[in-house]
Amino acid sequence: MSEQTWTIETICDALGAPQLATRFLGEINRAPAHELLNVFAKWQGIAARTLEAVARGRELAEYDARGEQPPGEWIDATDRIHAEAERIRTRGAA
Repeated sequence: MSEQTWTIETICDALGAPQLATRFLGEINRAPAHELLNVFAKWQGIAARTLEAVARGRELAEYDARGEQPPGEWIDATDRIHAEAERIRTRGAA
């Protein structure tokens, strides 16, 4: 997708979530003229990274569907995540 011509419409499409597209449109519409390119570039980067993450997720799902381990070195963070979730629950999310 890096060779794609980015437009406001393609960025909205790439963001996927309507809430993100609305946020992008709000920022681009409120930006002063001298900031338009910076706002556009920021969201273009977010959209490109979103598309890359989706592609990577689909690739990993293909490995899972075949019952294979995905390539690379993976760190199991399950225990750390559960401990953090428990800490948040006991403290309360503020």
